[in-house]
Amino acid sequence: MLGVNASAVTNYTSSVDPTTVEMPDIPQTTSLDTATQCQYYQSKFVVKQDEWPTIWGIATSNGMNTSQEFQNLYNSIDWSKVPNVPIRTIGANGGLDLVGYDTTNDPYCWWSATQCVTPKTEGINPDIRNCPEPETWGLTFDDGPNCSHNAFYDYLEENKQRASMFYVGSNVMNWPYGALRGLKDGHHLASHTWSHKMMTTLTNQEVLAELYYTSKAIKFVTGVTPLYWRPALGDLDDRVRWIATQLNMTAMLWNLDTNDWAAGSTPGVTVDTVNQKYESYIQMGTNGTFATSGNIVLTHEINNMTMDFFVKHYPEIKKAYKHVVDAATCMNITHPYVESTITFPTFDQSVNQNASTATGSGVVPGASGTTSTNAGASVRSLLNGPLFIAALFGLLALV
Repeated sequence: MLGVNASAVTNYTSSVDPTTVEMPDIPQTTSLDTATQCQYYQSKFVVKQDEWPTIWGIATSNGMNTSQEFQNLYNSIDWSKVPNVPIRTIGANGGLDLVGYDTTNDPYCWWSATQCVTPKTEGINPDIRNCPEPETWGLTFDDGPNCSHNAFYDYLEENKQRASMFYVGSNVMNWPYGALRGLKDGHHLASHTWSHKMMTTLTNQEVLAELYYTSKAIKFVTGVTPLYWRPALGDLDDRVRWIATQLNMTAMLWNLDTNDWAAGSTPGVTVDTVNQKYESYIQMGTNGTFATSGNIVLTHEINNMTMDFFVKHYPEIKKAYKHVVDAATCMNITHPYVESTITFPTFDQSVNQNASTATGSGVVPGASGTTSTNAGASVRSLLNGPLFIAALFGLLALV
Protein backbone atom coordinates (compact mmCIF):
# COMPACT_ATOMS: atom_id res chain seq x y z
CA MET A 1 0.00 0.00 0.00
CA LEU A 2 1.09 3.57 -0.68
CA GLY A 3 0.53 6.98 0.72
CA VAL A 4 -0.45 8.60 3.96
CA ASN A 5 -3.83 6.90 3.65
CA ALA A 6 -2.95 3.32 4.53
CA SER A 7 -6.10 2.09 2.82
CA ALA A 8 -5.26 3.60 -0.56
CA VAL A 9 -5.71 0.86 -3.13
CA THR A 10 -3.08 0.63 -5.85
CA ASN A 11 -2.30 -1.92 -8.52
CA TYR A 12 1.35 -1.43 -9.38
CA THR A 13 2.44 -4.80 -10.72
CA SER A 14 5.39 -5.91 -12.83
CA SER A 15 7.20 -9.04 -13.94
CA VAL A 16 10.49 -7.10 -14.14
CA ASP A 17 13.18 -7.61 -11.52
CA PRO A 18 14.86 -4.18 -11.34
CA THR A 19 18.04 -5.72 -9.93
CA THR A 20 18.70 -7.87 -13.02
CA VAL A 21 17.78 -5.74 -16.01
CA GLU A 22 18.30 -7.21 -19.46
CA MET A 23 18.21 -5.05 -22.55
CA PRO A 24 17.12 -6.68 -25.83
CA ASP A 25 19.67 -6.66 -28.63
CA ILE A 26 17.59 -4.94 -31.29
CA PRO A 27 18.45 -2.01 -33.61
CA GLN A 28 16.29 0.38 -31.61
CA THR A 29 18.37 -0.17 -28.47
CA THR A 30 21.80 -0.31 -30.13
CA SER A 31 21.73 2.01 -33.14
CA LEU A 32 22.89 5.61 -33.11
CA ASP A 33 20.82 6.45 -36.18
CA THR A 34 17.81 8.58 -35.26
CA ALA A 35 15.38 7.03 -37.73
CA THR A 36 16.36 3.49 -36.77
CA GLN A 37 15.98 4.17 -33.05
CA CYS A 38 12.52 5.65 -33.55
CA GLN A 39 11.05 2.80 -35.56
CA TYR A 40 8.16 1.17 -33.73
CA TYR A 41 9.02 -2.13 -32.07
CA GLN A 42 7.03 -4.89 -30.43
CA SER A 43 8.30 -5.16 -26.87
CA LYS A 44 7.99 -8.00 -24.40
CA PHE A 45 5.47 -5.97 -22.43
CA VAL A 46 1.99 -7.16 -23.34
CA VAL A 47 -0.37 -4.21 -23.07
CA LYS A 48 -4.08 -4.79 -22.59
CA GLN A 49 -5.58 -1.64 -24.07
CA ASP A 50 -8.61 -1.66 -21.78
CA GLU A 51 -6.32 -1.34 -18.73
CA TRP A 52 -4.60 1.88 -19.80
CA PRO A 53 -5.55 5.44 -20.74
CA THR A 54 -5.29 6.58 -24.35
CA ILE A 55 -1.70 7.48 -25.18
CA TRP A 56 -1.36 11.28 -24.89
CA GLY A 57 -4.96 11.59 -23.78
CA ILE A 58 -5.82 12.79 -20.27
CA ALA A 59 -5.33 9.78 -18.02
CA THR A 60 -9.05 9.35 -17.34
CA SER A 61 -9.53 8.61 -21.07
CA ASN A 62 -10.50 5.19 -22.41
CA GLY A 63 -12.90 4.87 -19.48
CA MET A 64 -10.14 4.60 -16.91
CA ASN A 65 -12.00 6.79 -14.44
CA THR A 66 -14.88 4.27 -14.40
CA SER A 67 -12.70 1.16 -14.20
CA GLN A 68 -12.88 -0.90 -11.02
CA GLU A 69 -9.15 -0.44 -10.54
CA PHE A 70 -9.37 3.34 -10.52
CA GLN A 71 -12.63 3.45 -8.56
CA ASN A 72 -11.04 1.35 -5.80
CA LEU A 73 -8.19 3.84 -5.59
CA TYR A 74 -10.37 6.93 -5.78
CA ASN A 75 -12.84 5.68 -3.17
CA SER A 76 -10.06 4.73 -0.76
CA ILE A 77 -9.11 8.41 -0.37
CA ASP A 78 -10.91 10.71 2.06
CA TRP A 79 -11.85 13.49 -0.36
CA SER A 80 -13.47 15.54 2.39
CA LYS A 81 -9.95 16.65 3.29
CA VAL A 82 -8.85 17.84 -0.16
CA PRO A 83 -8.14 21.61 -0.14
CA ASN A 84 -11.00 23.60 -1.62
CA VAL A 85 -9.00 25.17 -4.43
CA PRO A 86 -10.64 26.31 -7.68
CA ILE A 87 -9.78 24.43 -10.86
CA ARG A 88 -7.81 26.75 -13.12
CA THR A 89 -8.52 27.62 -16.73
CA ILE A 90 -6.51 28.26 -19.85
CA GLY A 91 -6.73 31.80 -21.23
CA ALA A 92 -7.13 32.93 -24.82
CA ASN A 93 -3.35 33.16 -25.19
CA GLY A 94 -2.93 29.47 -24.37
CA GLY A 95 -1.49 30.14 -20.92
CA LEU A 96 -2.97 29.89 -17.45
CA ASP A 97 -5.53 32.53 -16.55
CA LEU A 98 -4.10 34.30 -13.49
CA VAL A 99 -6.67 37.11 -13.44
CA GLY A 100 -8.10 37.70 -9.97
CA TYR A 101 -5.68 35.47 -8.09
CA ASP A 102 -4.42 36.95 -4.80
CA THR A 103 -0.69 36.76 -5.43
CA THR A 104 0.08 38.79 -2.31
CA ASN A 105 -1.37 36.26 0.12
CA ASP A 106 -1.13 33.30 -2.26
CA PRO A 107 -3.65 31.22 -0.28
CA TYR A 108 -3.12 28.04 -2.31
CA CYS A 109 0.65 28.18 -2.88
CA TRP A 110 0.15 28.28 -6.62
CA TRP A 111 3.58 27.89 -8.17
CA SER A 112 2.58 29.24 -11.56
CA ALA A 113 1.48 32.51 -9.96
CA THR A 114 4.09 33.03 -7.25
CA GLN A 115 6.77 30.30 -7.46
CA CYS A 116 5.56 29.11 -4.03
CA VAL A 117 7.04 25.78 -2.92
CA THR A 118 5.97 25.63 0.74
CA PRO A 119 2.35 24.42 1.05
CA LYS A 120 -0.13 26.58 2.96
CA THR A 121 -2.13 23.47 3.90
CA GLU A 122 -1.03 21.01 6.60
CA GLY A 123 -0.30 17.39 5.80
CA ILE A 124 1.09 18.02 2.32
CA ASN A 125 4.55 17.01 1.12
CA PRO A 126 6.55 20.23 0.50
CA ASP A 127 8.25 20.68 -2.87
CA ILE A 128 11.93 20.12 -3.48
CA ARG A 129 13.47 23.01 -5.42
CA ASN A 130 17.23 23.01 -4.96
CA CYS A 131 20.06 20.85 -3.65
CA PRO A 132 21.16 21.61 -0.10
CA GLU A 133 24.73 20.63 -0.93
CA PRO A 134 27.08 23.53 -1.80
CA GLU A 135 28.58 23.93 -5.26
CA THR A 136 26.41 21.14 -6.62
CA TRP A 137 24.59 20.92 -9.96
CA GLY A 138 21.42 18.85 -9.58
CA LEU A 139 21.01 17.16 -12.95
CA THR A 140 17.47 16.53 -14.24
CA PHE A 141 15.91 15.81 -17.63
CA ASP A 142 12.21 16.01 -18.46
CA ASP A 143 9.97 14.44 -21.10
CA GLY A 144 11.72 11.12 -21.68
CA PRO A 145 12.18 8.46 -22.58
CA ASN A 146 12.99 9.87 -26.01
CA CYS A 147 13.19 7.26 -28.75
CA SER A 148 16.51 8.65 -30.08
CA HIS A 149 18.43 8.91 -26.82
CA ASN A 150 20.95 6.07 -27.28
CA ALA A 151 23.95 8.31 -27.96
CA PHE A 152 22.96 10.61 -25.11
CA TYR A 153 22.58 7.79 -22.60
CA ASP A 154 25.85 6.29 -23.85
CA TYR A 155 27.54 9.62 -23.15
CA LEU A 156 26.16 9.76 -19.61
CA GLU A 157 27.18 6.16 -18.99
CA GLU A 158 30.71 6.70 -20.30
CA ASN A 159 31.05 9.65 -17.92
CA LYS A 160 29.57 7.68 -15.03
CA GLN A 161 26.97 10.43 -14.76
CA ARG A 162 23.57 9.76 -13.22
CA ALA A 163 20.60 12.08 -13.60
CA SER A 164 17.01 12.33 -12.46
CA MET A 165 14.84 11.36 -15.43
CA PHE A 166 11.27 12.61 -15.28
CA TYR A 167 9.43 10.26 -17.62
CA VAL A 168 6.07 10.94 -19.26
CA GLY A 169 3.78 7.92 -18.85
CA SER A 170 2.73 7.95 -22.51
CA ASN A 171 6.39 7.92 -23.58
CA VAL A 172 7.12 4.99 -21.26
CA MET A 173 4.34 2.99 -22.91
CA ASN A 174 5.45 4.00 -26.42
CA TRP A 175 9.17 3.38 -25.78
CA PRO A 176 9.44 0.90 -22.91
CA TYR A 177 13.02 -0.15 -23.62
CA GLY A 178 14.03 3.50 -23.40
CA ALA A 179 12.74 3.58 -19.82
CA LEU A 180 14.38 0.24 -19.07
CA ARG A 181 17.70 1.65 -20.27
CA GLY A 182 17.31 4.51 -17.79
CA LEU A 183 16.92 2.06 -14.94
CA LYS A 184 19.76 -0.16 -16.14
CA ASP A 185 22.13 2.79 -16.19
CA GLY A 186 21.27 3.68 -12.59
CA HIS A 187 19.43 6.93 -13.28
CA HIS A 188 16.83 8.16 -10.83
CA LEU A 189 13.45 7.56 -12.49
CA ALA A 190 10.58 9.88 -11.60
CA SER A 191 7.13 10.77 -12.94
CA HIS A 192 6.27 13.62 -15.30
CA THR A 193 2.54 12.78 -15.54
CA TRP A 194 0.73 10.73 -18.18
CA SER A 195 -0.08 13.39 -20.77
CA HIS A 196 1.86 16.52 -19.76
CA LYS A 197 -1.23 18.62 -19.04
CA MET A 198 -1.33 21.64 -16.73
CA MET A 199 -2.25 19.92 -13.49
CA THR A 200 -4.14 22.81 -11.83
CA THR A 201 -6.58 22.83 -14.79
CA LEU A 202 -7.61 19.20 -14.18
CA THR A 203 -10.31 17.76 -11.94
CA ASN A 204 -9.44 15.72 -8.85
CA GLN A 205 -10.05 12.50 -10.78
CA GLU A 206 -7.86 13.66 -13.64
CA VAL A 207 -4.98 14.71 -11.37
CA LEU A 208 -5.09 11.37 -9.54
CA ALA A 209 -5.20 9.44 -12.81
CA GLU A 210 -2.30 11.40 -14.34
CA LEU A 211 -0.12 10.45 -11.37
CA TYR A 212 -1.42 6.93 -10.85
CA TYR A 213 -1.15 5.65 -14.41
CA THR A 214 2.31 7.14 -14.89
CA SER A 215 3.56 5.36 -11.76
CA LYS A 216 1.85 2.20 -12.96
CA ALA A 217 3.55 2.48 -16.38
CA ILE A 218 7.01 3.01 -14.87
CA LYS A 219 6.46 0.08 -12.49
CA PHE A 220 5.10 -2.12 -15.31
CA VAL A 221 8.18 -1.56 -17.46
CA THR A 222 11.02 -1.18 -14.92
CA GLY A 223 9.83 -2.83 -11.71
CA VAL A 224 10.15 0.34 -9.63
CA THR A 225 7.47 2.76 -8.41
CA PRO A 226 8.60 6.41 -8.22
CA LEU A 227 8.03 8.48 -5.10
CA TYR A 228 8.93 11.75 -6.82
CA TRP A 229 7.33 13.63 -9.68
CA ARG A 230 7.45 16.89 -11.60
CA PRO A 231 4.38 18.73 -12.93
CA ALA A 232 4.34 20.04 -16.49
CA LEU A 233 5.53 23.66 -16.48
CA GLY A 234 5.81 23.38 -12.68
CA ASP A 235 2.08 23.97 -12.46
CA LEU A 236 0.80 22.85 -9.06
CA ASP A 237 -1.01 24.18 -6.02
CA ASP A 238 -2.08 22.76 -2.67
CA ARG A 239 -4.95 20.77 -4.19
CA VAL A 240 -2.63 19.03 -6.63
CA ARG A 241 0.02 18.54 -3.93
CA TRP A 242 -2.56 17.02 -1.58
CA ILE A 243 -3.63 14.48 -4.21
CA ALA A 244 0.01 13.58 -4.92
CA THR A 245 0.62 13.17 -1.19
CA GLN A 246 -2.11 10.52 -1.06
CA LEU A 247 0.17 8.45 -3.28
CA ASN A 248 3.15 9.41 -1.09
CA MET A 249 4.58 11.43 -3.97
CA THR A 250 6.65 14.60 -3.62
CA ALA A 251 7.16 17.25 -6.30
CA MET A 252 10.72 18.01 -7.45
CA LEU A 253 10.92 21.40 -9.12
CA TRP A 254 13.99 23.49 -10.01
CA ASN A 255 15.66 26.83 -9.38
CA LEU A 256 17.40 27.20 -12.77
CA ASP A 257 15.69 26.77 -16.14
CA THR A 258 17.71 26.38 -19.35
CA ASN A 259 14.63 26.94 -21.56
CA ASP A 260 16.31 24.49 -23.92
CA TRP A 261 13.09 23.09 -25.39
CA ALA A 262 12.09 26.52 -26.76
CA ALA A 263 15.11 27.18 -28.99
CA GLY A 264 13.91 27.84 -32.51
CA SER A 265 10.26 27.21 -31.67
CA THR A 266 9.39 30.15 -29.41
CA PRO A 267 9.78 33.79 -30.47
CA GLY A 268 12.85 35.35 -28.90
CA VAL A 269 14.45 32.05 -27.91
CA THR A 270 17.33 30.93 -30.11
CA VAL A 271 20.15 28.44 -29.85
CA ASP A 272 22.36 31.32 -28.71
CA THR A 273 19.82 32.22 -26.01
CA VAL A 274 20.02 28.74 -24.54
CA ASN A 275 23.80 28.59 -24.81
CA GLN A 276 24.00 31.91 -22.95
CA LYS A 277 21.77 30.54 -20.19
CA TYR A 278 24.04 27.54 -19.81
CA GLU A 279 27.10 29.79 -19.70
CA SER A 280 25.47 31.99 -17.07
CA TYR A 281 24.60 29.00 -14.89
CA ILE A 282 28.09 27.60 -15.33
CA GLN A 283 29.58 30.90 -14.17
CA MET A 284 27.44 30.65 -11.02
CA GLY A 285 29.47 27.59 -10.10
CA THR A 286 32.59 29.71 -9.63
CA ASN A 287 31.28 33.12 -8.52
CA GLY A 288 29.91 32.11 -5.14
CA THR A 289 26.22 31.93 -6.08
CA PHE A 290 26.02 28.36 -4.83
CA ALA A 291 28.63 28.55 -2.09
CA THR A 292 26.17 27.47 0.62
CA SER A 293 23.68 25.33 -1.33
CA GLY A 294 23.34 24.00 -4.84
CA ASN A 295 20.88 24.09 -7.68
CA ILE A 296 18.47 21.83 -9.51
CA VAL A 297 18.57 22.60 -13.22
CA LEU A 298 15.69 22.02 -15.62
CA THR A 299 16.84 20.45 -18.88
CA HIS A 300 15.09 18.16 -21.33
CA GLU A 301 15.44 14.85 -23.10
CA ILE A 302 12.70 15.92 -25.49
CA ASN A 303 14.84 15.82 -28.67
CA ASN A 304 18.38 15.59 -29.92
CA MET A 305 18.77 19.36 -29.84
CA THR A 306 18.12 19.60 -26.09
CA MET A 307 20.31 16.58 -25.35
CA ASP A 308 23.09 18.07 -27.48
CA PHE A 309 22.94 21.33 -25.51
CA PHE A 310 23.86 19.44 -22.36
CA VAL A 311 26.60 17.36 -23.98
CA LYS A 312 28.18 20.54 -25.36
CA HIS A 313 28.30 22.21 -21.94
CA TYR A 314 28.91 19.21 -19.69
CA PRO A 315 32.74 19.53 -19.59
CA GLU A 316 32.40 23.18 -18.46
CA ILE A 317 29.77 22.23 -15.86
CA LYS A 318 32.12 19.61 -14.42
CA LYS A 319 34.92 22.16 -14.16
CA ALA A 320 32.77 24.88 -12.58
CA TYR A 321 30.95 22.75 -9.99
CA LYS A 322 32.50 20.45 -7.44
CA HIS A 323 29.70 17.94 -7.88
CA VAL A 324 27.18 17.02 -10.60
CA VAL A 325 24.64 14.52 -9.30
CA ASP A 326 21.03 13.44 -9.75
CA ALA A 327 18.43 15.18 -7.63
CA ALA A 328 17.81 12.17 -5.40
CA THR A 329 21.47 11.92 -4.46
CA CYS A 330 21.85 15.65 -3.85
CA MET A 331 18.89 15.40 -1.44
CA ASN A 332 20.34 12.31 0.28
CA ILE A 333 17.31 10.28 -0.81
CA THR A 334 18.58 6.72 -0.63
CA HIS A 335 15.21 5.12 -1.43
CA PRO A 336 13.54 7.08 -4.25
CA TYR A 337 11.17 4.20 -5.01
CA VAL A 338 8.51 2.33 -3.10
CA GLU A 339 10.54 -0.84 -3.59
CA SER A 340 13.40 -1.29 -1.11
CA THR A 341 15.43 -3.46 -3.49
CA ILE A 342 17.07 -0.39 -5.02
CA THR A 343 19.23 1.77 -2.75
CA PHE A 344 20.89 4.99 -3.90
CA PRO A 345 24.15 6.20 -2.34
CA THR A 346 24.15 9.10 0.05
CA PHE A 347 25.60 12.33 -1.27
CA ASP A 348 28.85 11.67 0.59
CA GLN A 349 29.12 8.14 -0.78
CA SER A 350 28.44 9.36 -4.30
CA VAL A 351 30.90 12.24 -4.42
CA ASN A 352 33.62 10.18 -2.75
CA GLN A 353 32.99 7.42 -5.30
CA ASN A 354 32.74 4.75 -2.64
CA ALA A 355 29.28 3.60 -3.57
CA SER A 356 27.01 3.23 -6.57
CA THR A 357 23.32 2.62 -7.02
CA ALA A 358 22.77 -0.85 -5.64
CA THR A 359 20.22 -3.36 -4.52
CA GLY A 360 19.87 -4.55 -0.97
CA SER A 361 22.34 -7.28 -1.80
CA GLY A 362 24.89 -4.81 -3.10
CA VAL A 363 24.48 -5.72 -6.77
CA VAL A 364 24.48 -2.83 -9.19
CA PRO A 365 21.20 -2.81 -11.15
CA GLY A 366 21.55 -3.81 -14.76
CA ALA A 367 24.76 -5.72 -14.20
CA SER A 368 23.49 -8.48 -16.47
CA GLY A 369 22.11 -8.40 -19.99
CA THR A 370 23.06 -6.69 -23.22
CA THR A 371 24.02 -3.05 -22.95
CA SER A 372 23.34 -0.52 -25.64
CA THR A 373 26.62 1.33 -25.16
CA ASN A 374 28.52 2.07 -28.35
CA ALA A 375 31.85 3.15 -26.91
CA GLY A 376 33.49 6.13 -28.50
CA ALA A 377 30.62 6.82 -30.86
CA SER A 378 28.15 8.52 -28.56
CA VAL A 379 29.09 12.17 -28.96
CA ARG A 380 29.45 11.81 -32.74
CA SER A 381 25.80 11.10 -33.28
CA LEU A 382 23.87 13.60 -31.19
CA LEU A 383 22.03 14.95 -34.19
CA ASN A 384 20.30 18.30 -33.99
CA GLY A 385 17.21 16.74 -35.57
CA PRO A 386 13.67 18.12 -35.56
CA LEU A 387 12.20 15.45 -33.29
CA PHE A 388 9.95 17.86 -31.41
CA ILE A 389 7.37 16.07 -29.34
CA ALA A 390 5.79 19.39 -28.48
CA ALA A 391 3.09 18.86 -31.09
CA LEU A 392 1.88 15.93 -29.05
CA PHE A 393 1.46 18.13 -26.01
CA GLY A 394 -1.14 20.40 -27.59
CA LEU A 395 -1.12 24.16 -27.33
CA LEU A 396 1.02 24.52 -24.24
CA ALA A 397 4.77 24.87 -24.15
CA LEU A 398 6.78 22.05 -22.68
CA VAL A 399 8.59 21.98 -19.39
